[in-house]
Amino acid sequence: MPSIDFKITPAFIALFISVFVLQVSCTNIDTKERPPLLPSWTDRTTPLPEEIISNPRLSSYLPVYSEIYSNNEHRTHALTATISIRNINKSDTIWVDEANYFNTQGELIRAYIQQSVYIAPLETVEIVIAEDDLSGGSGSNFLFSWVDQTPTIQPPFIQAVMISTSGQQGISFVTEGIPVQ
Repeated sequence: MPSIDFKITPAFIALFISVFVLQVSCTNIDTKERPPLLPSWTDRTTPLPEEIISNPRLSSYLPVYSEIYSNNEHRTHALTATISIRNINKSDTIWVDEANYFNTQGELIRAYIQQSVYIAPLETVEIVIAEDDLSGGSGSNFLFSWVDQTPTIQPPFIQAVMISTSGQQGISFVTEGIPVQ
């Protein structure tokens, strides 16, 4: 049987790497649809406990970008926004009674909560603004309100993660809620 003289040359390595990179970059990532993980706000509705009904309400403002400018003021890039409301308390439930989404002009787009809803200790609830929903514009925002249960309770930690991908390009960034009067 004749022997084959096979040498690994720099050209062979470059060809192998090129084919590998091409194959990996052309492979679709499996993005299967899955059942929604987002809460049904109506399923979370609960009357406020008697002892906190008259407690003060606190508010947070959260900037959200459903689109950002690209190249100039006439071209924008649409983004998907995931808004997370996190109860960072180990043993206290938080009652949220307002989650309102406003556009750049300050006009109410959607009210996500009709009655008080609960967020259990260490639980996170989310709102997703789809990439094709441009109703908020570049200056959209949320206003959240919750009941101050006790002086020692931690307020919810509220963030928005905005992301978009196109081909092999991507952009993402985060904003955080701030307390407002």
